[in-house]
Amino acid sequence: MKDPISAVEDSETLATLRNRATLESARAAGLLGDAKDARVAGRVSSELVAAAKKRAGLSSDTDVIEIALARLALEDDFGARLVRNKGSVPREINIEI
Repeated sequence: MKDPISAVEDSETLATLRNRATLESARAAGLLGDAKDARVAGRVSSELVAAAKKRAGLSSDTDVIEIALARLALEDDFGARLVRNKGSVPREINIEI
């Protein structure tokens, strides 16, 4: 069993790796460039911001917004496509599992 400190370090490492992968994917998709030329403003719960920062392992509001927007922009529609395809495979098909 892992000690609590290792578990926290592992979750922080995982969050850092996930954030890095998200930003790399967004950059590869042409969503991130050198210029930060848009401003986003809004009012949200401070508890929501704090929880998002903690979960993502970030301290900056700007970084949280950038990661959140990148994840949303890159999100796939697998669930929606799966539901749309319900019933499209004939029941009599033999999958041989």
